[in-house]
Amino acid sequence: MRTLVIGDIHGGLKALQQVVERASISKNDKLIFLGDYVDGWSQSPQVLDYLIQLKNTYHCVFIRGNHDELVLHWLQNYHDNPMWYNHGGESTVVAYTKITKKTKNQHIAFLLALENYHLDDQNRLFVHAGFTNMNGVNAEHFPRMFYWERTLWETALALDKSMPISDPLYPKRFTLYKEIFIGHTPVSRIGKTVPVGMANVWNVDTGAAFCGPLTLLDVDTKIFWQSDPLNELYPDEKGRNECAFNAK
Repeated sequence: MRTLVIGDIHGGLKALQQVVERASISKNDKLIFLGDYVDGWSQSPQVLDYLIQLKNTYHCVFIRGNHDELVLHWLQNYHDNPMWYNHGGESTVVAYTKITKKTKNQHIAFLLALENYHLDDQNRLFVHAGFTNMNGVNAEHFPRMFYWERTLWETALALDKSMPISDPLYPKRFTLYKEIFIGHTPVSRIGKTVPVGMANVWNVDTGAAFCGPLTLLDVDTKIFWQSDPLNELYPDEKGRNECAFNAK
């Protein structure tokens, strides 16, 4: 059985279908989705429909992303959030004008059931953004940090590669889990379009919200499959901020 982790999708159904096909997934595979299924490209509702279909056929784990929380709030009470609207939410609002109330309710139920993180039997952590408590996810005082914070990845990037894990100054967060898989902060910020591993953290957000591809990574082998760049799959759309890489 393979364990396959999928980065931030941001409404790009065509990209999701491509990586699923290119990885030749089977019912023996475990699929772990890192969140941010919506906001950016025009097919956010269709992405949720597709994920619900996958859930009925495959072994899937769905992690909560910050954009998923924002869309849930909007679907439940039409909460007006200008920041969200300007960072991908506009495409979602437009897309839902053609969606029935029944389907919206199905999407609300799906979003409510998302997990904040997943810890597997090999002590590998899967989380959208990170965590802040030095004693680990079970001790996190602020659960929203699981899908909003960025210090885990920033610390991994800044960590001196020559520092041994036995050094008392080595960040404790990186000693708690065998590996940590995240999305949230696109690697395009450091000029990459493939998964990046720093310390024991693997970032699988390869910029699908912008001009990057969507990535599906085999957790054990680190072999990965990618879609075409999203701006090529949706040539008549702008995605988020017309492919600027200053994600929020």
